[in-house]
Amino acid sequence: MTDSTRGRFVWYELLSTDPQAAIAFYTKVAGWTTQQFERGDYTMFVGSQGPLGGVTLLPEAARKLGAGQYWQANVEVPDVEETILEVKKLGGQIYVSEDVPTVGRFAVIADPQGAVISVFTPASDMASHDTTKHGEFTWAELFTSDHKAAFAFYRSIVGWDQVDEMDMGPMGTYLMFGRGKTALGGMMTKPPGMKTPDGRDVPNAWLFYLTVTDFEAALERAKAAGATVLNGPMPVPGGQQIVQLMDPQGGAFALTTPPQA
Repeated sequence: MTDSTRGRFVWYELLSTDPQAAIAFYTKVAGWTTQQFERGDYTMFVGSQGPLGGVTLLPEAARKLGAGQYWQANVEVPDVEETILEVKKLGGQIYVSEDVPTVGRFAVIADPQGAVISVFTPASDMASHDTTKHGEFTWAELFTSDHKAAFAFYRSIVGWDQVDEMDMGPMGTYLMFGRGKTALGGMMTKPPGMKTPDGRDVPNAWLFYLTVTDFEAALERAKAAGATVLNGPMPVPGGQQIVQLMDPQGGAFALTTPPQA
């Protein structure tokens, strides 16, 4: 709504090839409950702090563009229409732009390297969740062909700052972005030859990390429900454990332990 809330991640949506199967999987792994939205065929995921996202059928237009099941975040901006103009000016694409009555206005965009995200102006103030708590998304990670160009784009459209960066040796540089000094996620240029489990090149895309208090139990639930481990489990700087996964319908997501005090 205002510059003071610009750049927050405020909602996460799963664009699913099989919403009912996705609901069964994620409620089991994350411990979420569900709640039907008042309009349309849209189910909300509800954590201990209230609704945090939702699941809906992957649009046919996205399927025709080659998209499979994926998570999409909504980032708050003061004015979606002004943001759309900036996206176009900087070489991004607009896929969808529409109003949701009583909720707000959003636009699904692609950055110049092709990664998809949504910008959103809520109709009323949205309370922030404590992302260190179980069942909340806490970190956003962009794998891209040019992380420096991607950061310049997002800095312009949503106002993110560079918080830090880390030299990962042969893996390249990991740039951490956020609001002021508060980190929200990271970006990195994909190493050459990075492949998906089925041998395809890893696309330029976002990956979102879900906080779980019992990491081993959540990972075992995910694997038992049909998830594939992509990378990890492994420790990361700061003392947390992470694991990157693919859900049974092919959507990538990650689990992380809460940040250490």
